[in-house]
Amino acid sequence: MELPGLRTWVVFYLISFVVLLWAAFLSAQGVMLWVSLFLVIVIIGLNFYTVLNQIKAHAARREFQKSLTKDFVRGEALERDDRQQHH
Repeated sequence: MELPGLRTWVVFYLISFVVLLWAAFLSAQGVMLWVSLFLVIVIIGLNFYTVLNQIKAHAARREFQKSLTKDFVRGEALERDDRQQHH
């Protein structure tokens, strides 16, 4: 699967990692447990949504490529002589 812009993915997952570390820090301190739980749920949901959209985009791209090449003939069928034979 082709990844659109590796830098974008690195920044996305670095931000996700920082938010998860902050949520772990908040829960370890024992304050704002609901905030840390909310942050974890949001990050997991956002990551799931992003990966799901990438899978859908990849499937749509493959289907589009198949539709472009469905009538493409290769090999011996291409070399076959379609002219009428005169006897």
